[in-house]
Amino acid sequence: MSTQRRAGMETAHRVLILGAGYAGTAAAIQLAARVKGRENVQVVLVNPQERFTERLRLHMTATGQQLAEMNLPELLEGTGAQFVRGWVTAVDADTKTVRVDDDQVLHYDTLVYGLGSVADTAAVPGVEEYAYTLNNAQDAELLADRLARLGSGTVVVGGSGLTGIESAAEIAERHPELTVMLLGRQEPGATMNPKAKAYLQSALERLGVRVRSGIEVVNVLPESVELAGGESIAADVVLWTSGTRVSPLAAAAGLTVDERGRIVTDAALRSVSHPEVYAVGDAAAVRQGYGVMHGTCQGGMPTGVHAAVSIVRELKGEKPKPFRFGYYHTPVRLGRHDAVVQFTHPDDSPRRMYLTGRKAAWYKETVTASPWQTYVRMKKMPSSGAFWPRGGRFTRIREAW
Repeated sequence: MSTQRRAGMETAHRVLILGAGYAGTAAAIQLAARVKGRENVQVVLVNPQERFTERLRLHMTATGQQLAEMNLPELLEGTGAQFVRGWVTAVDADTKTVRVDDDQVLHYDTLVYGLGSVADTAAVPGVEEYAYTLNNAQDAELLADRLARLGSGTVVVGGSGLTGIESAAEIAERHPELTVMLLGRQEPGATMNPKAKAYLQSALERLGVRVRSGIEVVNVLPESVELAGGESIAADVVLWTSGTRVSPLAAAAGLTVDERGRIVTDAALRSVSHPEVYAVGDAAAVRQGYGVMHGTCQGGMPTGVHAAVSIVRELKGEKPKPFRFGYYHTPVRLGRHDAVVQFTHPDDSPRRMYLTGRKAAWYKETVTASPWQTYVRMKKMPSSGAFWPRGGRFTRIREAW
């Protein structure tokens, strides 16, 4: 049991939030703002580092661009929420405790589990040992340093999803002396309508990115990658963006998880096996009318906000409301001054409408601008939670991230 609870705070309802990504940070700020001044509620945010990571912009960090430093304890100042720095190493759902760095045990009455996802480096041999990832700012900075020292050579980006596309485009634009190859099972922009996909692919061609789709990387070696069928491609640097995995801690704790290890939730984002546990962001398997949400930034902050609002409702003795979410767009940066934005139906299928070029780049920059000011505004005026897509409509677009 924690020192604080031994010190006479046994009656306080402790809400422990694990992970300070987009979802966890939103949950912490929203909840702290809503219970501020209430001595019978404690809000504690746990994260391995004090620096907030802008996952959406790590491809920029990877090419040597400087992003603003954002400090989590500084953000929490004046909210009443506490910050605990450390790695979560175990969750015990039976005793309602969390172990941090193996030497600290924190109790919770309500848990918000937001331990997100990282690049899946275990599925293909050699990725863990020889490939770079964009899991955090430190990873991105290591890649930036390697690219700056390379001078010439070939960079292979494994994975033709959105992260792979944006990373390949950014590297090609910032390092025209390098050969950039984008490898993946699907064509880049495969989920877009034909015109938007064609624009995206022509932009990659203009930047000099060599695209090969319909292939599978089966091994990563120190100076090459091997493809299914036996072909080998020389590579001075490999960036791995293909697939993600979540922490095994939820499954180890006995929480009901899906085949990918994500916590299965009810309509209000509570664990179906342990209702005192809310799951947010990439850590949650959230079912909507169109199916289970896939992990994107669009759903991160809304799940965090909804969890905070729901916890407040429960503290008042009220029933939490169902979470409803619809996708609105897929914005993809193609270097600094170009982009394509595919507008979507709530189920994420493509609409006919899309944007390209500088207008799309402006749009992308607007809706994915740093969430810091949004978090700061949340401290002063808690959101109603109505700033994400509803029924295909989108409101307060700048605050949607």
